[in-house]
Amino acid sequence: MVLLDGTGNHPREILGNKGHGIDTMRRNSLPVPPAFCITTEVGTRFLTDPESTMDAIWADVLSRMSWLEGQTSRTFGKGPSPLLVSVRSGATQSMPGMMDTILDVGMNDDVEAALAVATSPEFARDTRDRFTRMFRRIVGDEDPPDDPYAQLRASIAAVFGSWNSPRAITYREHYGRNEPGGTAVVVQAMVFGNQAANSGAGVLSSRNPITGANQPFGDWLPGGQGDDVVSGLVDVEPITALRDEQPAVYDELMDAARRLEKLAGDVQEIEFTVEDGKLWLLQTRGAERSAQAAVRLALQLRHEGLIDDHETLRRLTPAHVQALLVPVLQPEIRVAAKLLAKGLPACPGVAHGTAYTDVDQALDAADRGEPVILVRDHTRPEDVLGMLAAQGIVTEVGGAASHAAVVSRELGRVAVVGCGQGVVTALEGKQITVDGYEGEVREGSLPLSAWSESDTAELRELADIARRISPLRAHTAGDYPSLDDPSESAVRSAMTAGTTDVVSDSPLRIMLTALRMAREDAP
Repeated sequence: MVLLDGTGNHPREILGNKGHGIDTMRRNSLPVPPAFCITTEVGTRFLTDPESTMDAIWADVLSRMSWLEGQTSRTFGKGPSPLLVSVRSGATQSMPGMMDTILDVGMNDDVEAALAVATSPEFARDTRDRFTRMFRRIVGDEDPPDDPYAQLRASIAAVFGSWNSPRAITYREHYGRNEPGGTAVVVQAMVFGNQAANSGAGVLSSRNPITGANQPFGDWLPGGQGDDVVSGLVDVEPITALRDEQPAVYDELMDAARRLEKLAGDVQEIEFTVEDGKLWLLQTRGAERSAQAAVRLALQLRHEGLIDDHETLRRLTPAHVQALLVPVLQPEIRVAAKLLAKGLPACPGVAHGTAYTDVDQALDAADRGEPVILVRDHTRPEDVLGMLAAQGIVTEVGGAASHAAVVSRELGRVAVVGCGQGVVTALEGKQITVDGYEGEVREGSLPLSAWSESDTAELRELADIARRISPLRAHTAGDYPSLDDPSESAVRSAMTAGTTDVVSDSPLRIMLTALRMAREDAP
């Protein structure tokens, strides 16, 4: 069990992604609520023997809770200044929306009364209701116990157990991640975006994870908590609204984002809360991004000197390149088709198929070989099977940081979110085309046309970099053996034969495959 006070410098494999990010931010004196981490090693033991594991760690949990009380000058489970905590999952590799989090743990009648006196009865009741709903949904279909430590123990166990939830297993299987280990659990002092008029919560990507534009991107929700933002159940404002409402807080957030980018050498996704005008950073991690953004952001970071040529290419895969070459709608075709819905472009690309609003029906249609567009009011973690089966995803509500948006980018599914109430009913059963570049849904299955590697400036630049590094250099012309098959087996055969240069119409994909194989084969 580790205090996340920035002094330990423990590896990500021990702290999990979330704990490692918190520890990094604390080490660099950023405004982070105090927290401690129950490590991935404990999470692994829990999966084998839950009760004995909880018994073994409980004295340490109580000790760390005393430390949190000292850090916050608050008391867990009682007034006059109550401490509430969040209990969050923290896998080593990010699994957005797949495992559980419980907020506002430590709430009971005495705490609600103390919060009502210290702030307002409305805030106290809202916080109590949030906790009760979340506890019932995640821990069990019953009211939480009055004992705050019983709440805490049950919450920690539930979060550890969510490693083996059906949606988490499905997610890992999709990515071929069959690691047996469990998640870490982070216990952190709560801060409240639902407390006062100048409070709120949001998610910031330090650069646009959809297009790769070098500009901040994200959602801001005045008067809300982080779970509101990521759920997709409420309408949010763009991150620029925070700049207009609280410019000093916005500037502090942008400064923190730039610092974290330099520390990580990567674009960051930052969850934050503003409590009565004070900024708190809750989490930072590498931002999930579309294939287009992955290419453009890797080049940006290289141009800025944050990563070198090797790291630039390490961040890209042949699949990223292939996604850039997927056919797209030409402007004259797009504008001639009837516009059925418009929302926020959450993952670029174009997909067409039949709109299904029921996950089971969508799965049945996909099993029949039918192209499917999943249309929902909002997506839930348990919808991941339907999202995997679909070519595209459309939602009525939600912003850039909603579950639908983040998971769609991770899965590489074309997505448009926040299209407005009534879209589910209006689209059900129709043949539609989803344009993740424009944030549009248009009638019919519209024809597409494609580019080639040599037509895209970013891909040409990457190919030039790769030729200086790759053990198998690929050219668009020249007196070299021909290799037009970018598959792993074809590339390996060429490398095994001692070939160093080939000519191909897929040069970048061939070189990225060769580089990955060389890394895997290295001792």
